[in-house]
Amino acid sequence: MRTLKYAILGLINRESMTGYDLMKVFNMELVNFWYAKHSQIYPELKKLTDEKLITYEILPEDEKLRKKIYSITEKGRQEFHNWILQQDLLEPTPKDIFRLKAYFIESLSNAKILNHFHYQLTQRQEKLEKLQNNMQILLDSKDISKIQSPEYGDYIVLKSAIKREKSYIEWLNECIEEVTTNTRIFVDERRP
Repeated sequence: MRTLKYAILGLINRESMTGYDLMKVFNMELVNFWYAKHSQIYPELKKLTDEKLITYEILPEDEKLRKKIYSITEKGRQEFHNWILQQDLLEPTPKDIFRLKAYFIESLSNAKILNHFHYQLTQRQEKLEKLQNNMQILLDSKDISKIQSPEYGDYIVLKSAIKREKSYIEWLNECIEEVTTNTRIFVDERRP
Protein backbone atom coordinates (compact mmCIF):
# COMPACT_ATOMS: atom_id res chain seq x y z
CA MET A 1 0.00 0.00 0.00
CA ARG A 2 1.26 3.48 -0.81
CA THR A 3 0.71 5.09 2.59
CA LEU A 4 2.34 8.33 1.44
CA LYS A 5 -0.47 8.57 -1.12
CA TYR A 6 -3.05 8.76 1.67
CA ALA A 7 -1.00 11.15 3.80
CA ILE A 8 -0.85 13.55 0.85
CA LEU A 9 -4.54 13.07 0.01
CA GLY A 10 -5.42 13.76 3.65
CA LEU A 11 -3.41 16.97 3.74
CA ILE A 12 -4.79 18.20 0.42
CA ASN A 13 -8.27 17.23 1.59
CA ARG A 14 -7.81 19.72 4.45
CA GLU A 15 -6.76 22.49 2.08
CA SER A 16 -5.19 23.03 -1.32
CA MET A 17 -1.40 23.10 -1.12
CA THR A 18 1.78 23.40 -3.12
CA GLY A 19 4.44 20.71 -2.99
CA TYR A 20 6.47 23.08 -0.84
CA ASP A 21 3.53 23.50 1.58
CA LEU A 22 3.24 19.70 1.83
CA MET A 23 6.96 19.41 2.60
CA LYS A 24 6.60 21.98 5.40
CA VAL A 25 3.70 20.08 6.98
CA PHE A 26 5.64 16.81 6.82
CA ASN A 27 8.69 18.47 8.41
CA MET A 28 6.82 20.38 11.11
CA GLU A 29 3.67 18.45 11.98
CA LEU A 30 3.74 14.89 10.67
CA VAL A 31 7.40 14.38 11.61
CA ASN A 32 6.37 13.03 15.02
CA PHE A 33 4.89 9.90 13.44
CA TRP A 34 5.51 9.97 9.68
CA TYR A 35 8.15 11.35 7.39
CA ALA A 36 8.66 11.78 3.69
CA LYS A 37 11.49 13.21 1.68
CA HIS A 38 11.26 15.82 -1.03
CA SER A 39 12.29 13.09 -3.49
CA GLN A 40 9.23 11.02 -2.47
CA ILE A 41 6.58 13.74 -2.35
CA TYR A 42 6.91 15.14 -5.87
CA PRO A 43 6.78 11.76 -7.68
CA GLU A 44 3.76 10.84 -5.54
CA LEU A 45 2.04 14.10 -6.53
CA LYS A 46 2.59 13.13 -10.19
CA LYS A 47 1.09 9.66 -9.59
CA LEU A 48 -1.91 11.13 -7.79
CA THR A 49 -2.45 13.55 -10.66
CA ASP A 50 -2.17 10.73 -13.22
CA GLU A 51 -4.69 8.70 -11.20
CA LYS A 52 -7.03 11.72 -11.22
CA LEU A 53 -7.13 11.81 -7.42
CA ILE A 54 -5.81 15.38 -7.36
CA THR A 55 -5.63 18.24 -9.83
CA TYR A 56 -3.48 21.31 -9.88
CA GLU A 57 -3.66 24.89 -10.93
CA ILE A 58 -0.53 26.72 -12.05
CA LEU A 59 -0.03 30.13 -10.53
CA PRO A 60 2.70 32.46 -11.77
CA GLU A 61 5.04 33.52 -8.99
CA ASP A 62 7.44 35.62 -11.05
CA GLU A 63 8.74 35.55 -14.62
CA LYS A 64 10.59 32.23 -14.26
CA LEU A 65 8.89 30.42 -11.40
CA ARG A 66 5.43 28.91 -11.45
CA LYS A 67 3.88 27.06 -8.60
CA LYS A 68 1.33 24.32 -8.68
CA ILE A 69 -1.51 24.42 -6.16
CA TYR A 70 -2.87 20.90 -5.69
CA SER A 71 -6.52 20.20 -4.86
CA ILE A 72 -8.29 16.92 -4.19
CA THR A 73 -10.86 15.61 -6.66
CA GLU A 74 -14.11 13.90 -5.70
CA LYS A 75 -12.53 10.57 -6.70
CA GLY A 76 -9.55 11.38 -4.45
CA ARG A 77 -11.82 12.36 -1.57
CA GLN A 78 -13.74 9.07 -1.90
CA GLU A 79 -10.55 6.98 -2.03
CA PHE A 80 -9.16 8.82 1.01
CA HIS A 81 -12.44 8.30 2.89
CA ASN A 82 -12.41 4.56 2.05
CA TRP A 83 -8.82 4.30 3.31
CA ILE A 84 -9.69 6.06 6.60
CA LEU A 85 -12.48 3.53 7.21
CA GLN A 86 -10.22 0.47 6.77
CA GLN A 87 -9.23 -1.42 9.92
CA ASP A 88 -5.45 -1.78 10.02
CA LEU A 89 -3.35 -4.62 11.30
CA LEU A 90 -0.69 -3.77 13.84
CA GLU A 91 2.44 -2.50 12.09
CA PRO A 92 5.77 -4.21 12.70
CA THR A 93 7.87 -2.61 15.40
CA PRO A 94 9.55 0.49 13.98
CA LYS A 95 13.31 0.35 13.55
CA ASP A 96 15.27 1.86 16.44
CA ILE A 97 19.03 1.95 15.93
CA PHE A 98 19.76 2.75 19.57
CA ARG A 99 17.76 -0.24 20.82
CA LEU A 100 19.51 -2.46 18.31
CA LYS A 101 22.85 -1.29 19.70
CA ALA A 102 21.57 -1.81 23.26
CA TYR A 103 20.73 -5.40 22.34
CA PHE A 104 24.47 -6.00 21.78
CA ILE A 105 25.53 -4.10 24.88
CA GLU A 106 27.73 -6.89 26.23
CA SER A 107 30.64 -5.71 24.10
CA LEU A 108 30.89 -2.36 25.96
CA SER A 109 32.28 -1.35 29.34
CA ASN A 110 29.89 0.12 31.91
CA ALA A 111 31.39 3.58 31.34
CA LYS A 112 30.74 3.37 27.58
CA ILE A 113 27.26 1.96 28.17
CA LEU A 114 26.44 4.88 30.46
CA ASN A 115 27.90 7.33 27.96
CA HIS A 116 25.59 5.98 25.23
CA PHE A 117 22.53 5.96 27.47
CA HIS A 118 23.16 9.48 28.78
CA TYR A 119 23.63 10.79 25.24
CA GLN A 120 20.37 9.18 24.14
CA LEU A 121 18.62 10.48 27.27
CA THR A 122 19.70 14.04 26.46
CA GLN A 123 18.41 13.72 22.90
CA ARG A 124 15.08 12.31 24.08
CA GLN A 125 14.66 15.01 26.74
CA GLU A 126 15.30 17.70 24.11
CA LYS A 127 12.77 16.06 21.80
CA LEU A 128 10.22 15.85 24.64
CA GLU A 129 10.72 19.52 25.45
CA LYS A 130 10.17 20.44 21.81
CA LEU A 131 7.00 18.34 21.68
CA GLN A 132 5.69 19.89 24.90
CA ASN A 133 6.40 23.38 23.51
CA ASN A 134 4.53 22.44 20.33
CA MET A 135 1.63 21.24 22.47
CA GLN A 136 1.54 24.52 24.37
CA ILE A 137 1.56 26.47 21.09
CA LEU A 138 -1.25 24.26 19.77
CA LEU A 139 -3.35 24.69 22.91
CA ASP A 140 -2.75 28.46 22.97
CA SER A 141 -3.54 29.01 19.30
CA LYS A 142 -6.09 26.38 18.23
CA ASP A 143 -9.52 25.25 19.32
CA ILE A 144 -9.35 21.49 19.92
CA SER A 145 -12.84 21.19 21.38
CA LYS A 146 -14.39 19.90 18.14
CA ILE A 147 -13.42 16.27 17.56
CA GLN A 148 -14.16 16.44 13.82
CA SER A 149 -11.45 19.03 13.17
CA PRO A 150 -7.85 18.98 11.96
CA GLU A 151 -6.86 20.65 15.23
CA TYR A 152 -8.14 17.75 17.32
CA GLY A 153 -6.27 15.27 15.11
CA ASP A 154 -3.09 17.31 15.57
CA TYR A 155 -3.69 17.33 19.32
CA ILE A 156 -4.18 13.58 19.80
CA VAL A 157 -1.17 12.66 17.66
CA LEU A 158 1.03 15.19 19.47
CA LYS A 159 -0.23 13.82 22.80
CA SER A 160 0.78 10.33 21.66
CA ALA A 161 4.27 11.54 20.69
CA ILE A 162 4.71 13.12 24.13
CA LYS A 163 3.67 9.88 25.85
CA ARG A 164 6.05 7.89 23.62
CA GLU A 165 9.00 10.11 24.54
CA LYS A 166 8.14 10.03 28.25
CA SER A 167 8.07 6.22 28.12
CA TYR A 168 11.42 6.11 26.29
CA ILE A 169 12.95 8.46 28.87
CA GLU A 170 11.61 6.31 31.71
CA TRP A 171 13.21 3.23 30.11
CA LEU A 172 16.54 5.03 29.63
CA ASN A 173 16.57 6.20 33.26
CA GLU A 174 15.88 2.66 34.46
CA CYS A 175 18.71 1.30 32.31
CA ILE A 176 21.10 3.97 33.61
CA GLU A 177 20.13 3.12 37.19
CA GLU A 178 20.59 -0.61 36.56
CA VAL A 179 24.05 -0.16 35.05
CA THR A 180 25.08 2.32 37.75
CA THR A 181 23.87 0.23 40.72
CA ASN A 182 24.28 -3.22 39.16
CA THR A 183 20.69 -4.10 40.16
CA ARG A 184 17.73 -5.05 38.00
CA ILE A 185 14.52 -3.08 37.94
CA PHE A 186 11.76 -5.17 36.47
CA VAL A 187 8.11 -4.80 37.23
CA ASP A 188 6.17 -7.90 36.31
CA GLU A 189 3.14 -6.37 34.58
CA ARG A 190 1.28 -9.71 34.85
CA ARG A 191 0.94 -9.39 38.61
CA PRO A 192 -1.83 -7.26 40.15
